[in-house]
Amino acid sequence: MKNELIERFTSYVKVDTQSNENSETCPSTEGQWTLLRMLVEELKQIGMQEVTIDENGYVMATLTANTDKDVPTIGFLAHVDTATDFTGKNVNPQIVENYDGGELILNKALNVIMSPKDFPSLPEYRGHTLITTDGTTLLGADNKAGVTEIMTAMAYLIKHPEIKHGKVRVAFTPDEEIGRGPHKFDVAAFNAKYAYTVDGGPLGELEFESFNAAAAKITIKGSNIHPGSAKDKMINSIKIGMELHSKLPAQEAPEHTEGYEGFYHLLAFNGDVEQTNLHYIIRDHDREKFNDRKATVQAIIGELQAKYGTDRILLELNDQYYNMKEKIEPVKEIVDIAHEAMVNLGIKPITKPIRGGTDGSQLSYMGLPTPNIFTGGENFHGKFEFISVENMVKATQTIVEIIKLTEQKA
Repeated sequence: MKNELIERFTSYVKVDTQSNENSETCPSTEGQWTLLRMLVEELKQIGMQEVTIDENGYVMATLTANTDKDVPTIGFLAHVDTATDFTGKNVNPQIVENYDGGELILNKALNVIMSPKDFPSLPEYRGHTLITTDGTTLLGADNKAGVTEIMTAMAYLIKHPEIKHGKVRVAFTPDEEIGRGPHKFDVAAFNAKYAYTVDGGPLGELEFESFNAAAAKITIKGSNIHPGSAKDKMINSIKIGMELHSKLPAQEAPEHTEGYEGFYHLLAFNGDVEQTNLHYIIRDHDREKFNDRKATVQAIIGELQAKYGTDRILLELNDQYYNMKEKIEPVKEIVDIAHEAMVNLGIKPITKPIRGGTDGSQLSYMGLPTPNIFTGGENFHGKFEFISVENMVKATQTIVEIIKLTEQKA
């Protein structure tokens, strides 16, 4: 299984599948189509049934049941796109056998070194086979590791018909990294009772709580006058933007929060005297606190509008997704099955809230309760991204064990 995982994963990450939020197509980039079509052919080759790809690039396939028991249909999903934070072009994965726990020279010429001093979890991987970047791109383990593990689990079950299981549906989807992953996902066509995204990080992660999320886009219109004659005439939109930001609680930002603590995050601040644009994301696990945060932003805008004029400050505030806990708790047994699967495999489950969102956040509100399980990767979205092959094996085994337990408990 180890070599199979390496072969699949390294072939997938070499395809540039970065999504593009400025594109209006789905998938948002041609590279995603390339990998999605590759997966269609591979699904057919390993023996999956009902393999489809729709006009929006969503790939679905079925592992048919081999038991007479009435087992609920479950699903596994992973996204093919990679993040926009760092380049994903010309990924050149490096394989480090029997890692010694020390510094890893990712790129000697550029002096790119991954050190335990900067990444304290590294020594935990001593003896593992690691796949890293070459120091010039991201790796793409988020979420081509999940794609790899789902595909390998399906191939394993097809080769081992003695393992009894119900019907299993798998899906590979586009554009998760730009928040559009489930937007065109056909839940009815997928036709599963519940599902799991394989999109987590280190070994044992099991997540069924996400943020409630909103985006605030603020446009401030100033009035530019020659500075020599600007008294009582100039309105500097940049300074109004600075004033706006100063009214938010400074400690309630990503760099100062953890666990269940929410935040306001200033993603972008661009402008000049005449016009300034600010882009915030607002996050909180608690729905009431989430609504309070949105109200705070609206109150600040109202205060500044009263001071400078209603037409000078415009707010566009939209909810993005909600805490999937609200939809998963009524069917908490699906989390319990994943927990038991990990324990059976000697994996210590790490149940914690996602400080972000996954496709499962939106899918759960579309009628498909979808917790999230680990892939085995760390340091996603940058040049220090890496994954343990041994932990990829364990993720694959976890998928198989969840499927086995679902049949046994039916």
